[in-house]
Amino acid sequence: MTAFFGLPGGYEVVLGNGGATAFWDAMAFGLVGSKSLHYVFGEFSAKCADAIRGAPHLEEPRVVASDPGSHPAAVEPEEDEDVVALTHNETSTGVSMSVERPRGDVLVAVDATSAAGGLRVSPEGFDVYYFAPQKCFASDGGLWIALVSQAGLERIGALADSGRYIPPSLNLQTAVDNARKDQTYNTPALATLFLTVHQAEHMVEQGGLEWAAGRCDRSADILYGWAEASAFAQPFVADPAMRSRVVGTIDFNEGVDAAVISAALRANGIVDSEPYRKLGRNQLRVAMYPAIEPDDVQRLTACIDHVVERLGAN
Repeated sequence: MTAFFGLPGGYEVVLGNGGATAFWDAMAFGLVGSKSLHYVFGEFSAKCADAIRGAPHLEEPRVVASDPGSHPAAVEPEEDEDVVALTHNETSTGVSMSVERPRGDVLVAVDATSAAGGLRVSPEGFDVYYFAPQKCFASDGGLWIALVSQAGLERIGALADSGRYIPPSLNLQTAVDNARKDQTYNTPALATLFLTVHQAEHMVEQGGLEWAAGRCDRSADILYGWAEASAFAQPFVADPAMRSRVVGTIDFNEGVDAAVISAALRANGIVDSEPYRKLGRNQLRVAMYPAIEPDDVQRLTACIDHVVERLGAN
């Protein structure tokens, strides 16, 4: 991970159980000092803010939100805010937000579950870049990996020593201490680790993050180019600069039922193209991770065209 992300000196790779969802709870105990600022533009960024909001020892977080299909404009943190939390790629909507460090001493914590390994990022822009490996790293869920800066490590240590109650399984300092010994606090799923290591080594051998991101770019160009040229489909995210290069969301015209298309695809062995359930749109959602062949994205678009033509509903 250090080689793949080009981490500078002082950054450490930390590992724990529970996936990114569990890491939100760990943030509430071991990363946020008193108050956080959250950018919310989809299901998972909202859940992160809710996890922090529910912590009785923290102040009410400030939330800067935008409608699904966009992301909020960056704002400057206020003096009492010590963590800025954002999502690099909102898996539910197919929107990406750039990772940039604001002014001040605030820590930048980035949920990168569907971004890490497929979107370009500079370590100088974050203090904690955390993700589960079931997306770009082609593994299973239930594990979190965090790339942590020296400032992040210092905050974790200070809160662990502050007397604040921290559940042992959510103690980030415990995770740091164990990671330095190549250990974990509780036993992880070994198959998940095996697959993550296999994919990480493969991507490093191929050329690292730039190679992986370039591969995702090719898939995204194919998908969005097809949708923009289509008579019955269009990208859900209107602003091309906000469109994810790893998760594409494609809307369909009223006369074309995306659920019927998805069912026809599934009946022919093309699976998992359904939209995020809570978004409730007439759309398909397409993964474009590094392990996916860009040519397969091209084949998928041809299959969709074929199904719509046979349905006669374009």
